[in-house]
Amino acid sequence: QLHLVESGGGLVQPGGSLRLSCEGSGFGWENYAIGWFRQAPGKEPEALSCISESGGATKFVPSLVDRVTIDRHNTAKTVYLEVWRLKSEDTALYYCAAGVSWRECEPSSYKIRGPGTRVTVSS
Repeated sequence: QLHLVESGGGLVQPGGSLRLSCEGSGFGWENYAIGWFRQAPGKEPEALSCISESGGATKFVPSLVDRVTIDRHNTAKTVYLEVWRLKSEDTALYYCAAGVSWRECEPSSYKIRGPGTRVTVSS
């Protein structure tokens, strides 16, 4: 079974940037698309970006397309998410999850998820 763990969160000042990592272990990494999602306190989970099994195709939520990149390194079983020009409203628990289709980049379609890494944007 595939297991995912995130890292790279923390306290960031407004306008700053972060690079989050999602590392896989176990079996099946190569069979899944990987997505990054976030959940702010009191809100529903929100999709940020998804990347295909090979890393050759990506999808971004329109509201963040100019502030986010996603990258996949299959040899290391790692997917990176970089977010810049951070705002206070970016404060959330960020998590990665594995799903069957990068095109269906929504939280309900990505069943295998990590525990998340918390990002706080504050001065």
